[in-house]
Amino acid sequence: MESFKRFTALAAYLDRPNVDTDLIIPKQFLKRISRDGYGQFLFNDLRFLPSGEENLEFSLNFPRFKGAGVLVSGRNFGCGSSREHAAWALMDYGFKTVIAESFGDIFSHNSSKVGLLLVERPLAEVKDLMGRIEANTGYTLTVDLEGQEILGSDGYSCHFNVDPKVKAMFLKGADDIDYTLSHFLPQVALFEKEHKAPWQAVLPEKK
Repeated sequence: MESFKRFTALAAYLDRPNVDTDLIIPKQFLKRISRDGYGQFLFNDLRFLPSGEENLEFSLNFPRFKGAGVLVSGRNFGCGSSREHAAWALMDYGFKTVIAESFGDIFSHNSSKVGLLLVERPLAEVKDLMGRIEANTGYTLTVDLEGQEILGSDGYSCHFNVDPKVKAMFLKGADDIDYTLSHFLPQVALFEKEHKAPWQAVLPEKK
């Protein structure tokens, strides 16, 4: 996982509540054997018409939002089934942060494992941010994880809360194994010193 400390990017919005994981990445695309390549299918049923042409009324297809790295959306984002592909698709598309009123629990868990930062803000603030993005073409947001602050290119700023474990992992670019070892490596080493491995206990020693 890449380290996440401070990130500035074009902001886009999806003004819609209860965006579930099937809408984020439809089930028919869950056939790849790696985490890469899902971005092209992100919000497929919203981005494209049945004919296969782009839906020009969908916000992420607006030319002004091409290349966005921060997504602002409504409450209960990422609800629904427990597919980690939803977080993969958002990151593969280019998003590193999603700001919403609330998130689905399993989606939040999956996002923390791959480096997608989720920021919860009250609905009034989310709507205010959407309005700023709409009113200012090229609107950017800076997400400062170390300072736990979001800064807008028009002077907007707010503080946000984040789970201390998630913050530590993101800042270091560490996964669960790295995090566990950083806290318990001495205990693991002591256990290994005091206990024989199972195969050592059953195999005869070489003469």
